[in-house]
Amino acid sequence: MIRILLAEDMHMVRGALVALLDLEDDLRVVLEVERGDQILGGAREHLPDVAIIDIDLPGLDGLSAAELLHERLPECRTLILTSLGRPGTLRRAMAAHVSGFLLKDAPPSDLAQAVRRVVAGQRVIDPQLALAAWGGSESPLTIRETEVLRMASRGSEPQEMAAQLHLSVGTVRNYLTTVVTKLNARNRVDAIRIARESGWLM
Repeated sequence: MIRILLAEDMHMVRGALVALLDLEDDLRVVLEVERGDQILGGAREHLPDVAIIDIDLPGLDGLSAAELLHERLPECRTLILTSLGRPGTLRRAMAAHVSGFLLKDAPPSDLAQAVRRVVAGQRVIDPQLALAAWGGSESPLTIRETEVLRMASRGSEPQEMAAQLHLSVGTVRNYLTTVVTKLNARNRVDAIRIARESGWLM
């Protein structure tokens, strides 16, 4: 019996996934969670073989949770579900050592098969996502520029960013200006949109 942890914040989607997986004789959902910061603790307690993780979770995003699982509980495989096939997201998933990456609108049989394959030590990637990643481009932003833009996307003002990053307000503003220029954006909001659509910002 393959033991599964399912992390999905939308109740109806989670319920549907559990029902689908429970139809399979060899699969059993041993834990359901709705937040990314519940995954590691739950996995340590229930010791699943596979964690199926939605990429957009409150508390901690799915890829960060997958990275934590790989570091602290490497025997638990991770399978990321997403409704967004962004090339940068797939590259980040590969860097986080996820075992599988599937689109949410894939046929139900694909999910069950993907679980079995990752438990067998294989890596499973949706062909559409792989194709998108092949044609995608790397982020032109530095790590610090990405960090500043991520904070801006969460509503932080330059003064807050400066305090958290131990920088001057002027330096933070310079980073934001550089980001807008590099992404050929109209303004900060446009830069956030471009970065998100390219998978460079989670």
